[in-house]
Amino acid sequence: MVKSTTSKAASASRAAAVLKKRCAVYTRKSSEEGLEMAFNSLDAQREACEAYIASQKAEGWVLVPDRYDDGGVSGGTLKRPALERLLADIEAGLMDVVVVYKIDRLSRSLMDFARLVEVFDRTGVTFVAVTQSFNTTTSMGRLTLNVLLSFAQFEREVIGERIRDKVAASRKRGMWMGGHPPLGYDVKDRKLVINASEAALVRMIFDRFIAVGSATMLANLLRSEGVRTKRGRLIDKGDIYKLINNRVYVGEAVHKGTAYPGEHQAIVSRTQFDKVQAILAGNARSRATRTRAQTPALLKGLIFGPTGAAMSPTHTRRRGRLYRYYVSQSVLKEGRAAACPLRRIPAGEIEAAVIAQVRGLLVTPEVVIGAWRAARSEIEDLTEEDVRQPLARLEPLWDELFPAEQARIIQLLVERVDVGLEGADIRLRVEGLASIAKDLAAVGDPDRRAAA
Repeated sequence: MVKSTTSKAASASRAAAVLKKRCAVYTRKSSEEGLEMAFNSLDAQREACEAYIASQKAEGWVLVPDRYDDGGVSGGTLKRPALERLLADIEAGLMDVVVVYKIDRLSRSLMDFARLVEVFDRTGVTFVAVTQSFNTTTSMGRLTLNVLLSFAQFEREVIGERIRDKVAASRKRGMWMGGHPPLGYDVKDRKLVINASEAALVRMIFDRFIAVGSATMLANLLRSEGVRTKRGRLIDKGDIYKLINNRVYVGEAVHKGTAYPGEHQAIVSRTQFDKVQAILAGNARSRATRTRAQTPALLKGLIFGPTGAAMSPTHTRRRGRLYRYYVSQSVLKEGRAAACPLRRIPAGEIEAAVIAQVRGLLVTPEVVIGAWRAARSEIEDLTEEDVRQPLARLEPLWDELFPAEQARIIQLLVERVDVGLEGADIRLRVEGLASIAKDLAAVGDPDRRAAA
């Protein structure tokens, strides 16, 4: 009898020693294909994870009721609704174990996964993949994790390369690679076919631009006539520039700046297209010259002298010629008594120097990565290469921009210019990089212009 009592006490002690471990199941699927089915991939992942948790019941594992499912979300980013909710609950101490079907369901990026592991370690949470047995609390488990995750990241990069190679090969063959068809075309059987009524409108725009020679004037005329884009919006100057620069209308497919014969029929003749390009090339510099004097000073509010005083734009005319300068505020206020070693600077020289430095900085790895990270907050699937290429195209693109657009870019990018006797020191505005990267991609990437 005494032996039986002792056995029951030992059993109770062992039961008390088994601590309850709250387990959360996380599932993910990259594409939305099949998610509408009654039993989809997310359900299959969850069923396997729940079965594994049930098998660990003796260890005190219990399933939390909340579901953390991300459907149609890439594993290359941590910006996922269910994952963000899971991390918030982990920080709140609501779970002890995270269970997934495979590690790449949680992340395909080695760097992102390292961040997740840091969160798990800090909060005392264990990570388990039911088809890849390891435990992140042990050194061997960490080694296994890093090896498996390296292969997952390699697989993702290989898939990306295959997709990019397929797109490039298809474009070289002149195939339409999806997106919104441009005005004048519809998509049938994954090919561009001419929309007769829209094609007549496109030809009319080309003809009238050749006659008028101004996108602004033409836009005002077309808007007064109620002409709309393919998406139903009243046409504007930007739409006209995109249209008359789009080589799809001469039957070409463009990939990364190179044109290939397309599978589709042309809407305008090569002669007509070339006339428009000649007008654009001839007008670009004359438009810049006419409007430069009306444009605000490029570095207004950004430039400071060696004493720290702001430098203000000013100008004078001699024999009908305009001379522009930046003058120290201390000189303007105190006159000759001001102790400033650099009283005024020719505006053209300092502006050219700042533009040259900004051009050089925009292609440095640090700035490219900063622009990519900033832009990725709005465009999740944006790659570093998507940002590097348009920034690299700024050099040939810059001279064709209107002075007002050049000034807008400088105001967005430059936080401060400190001028001294030795030269100028430029401080970039990081938050402006995202906007510039997206603008340059839209202006400089023919594929994006074709999709507009």
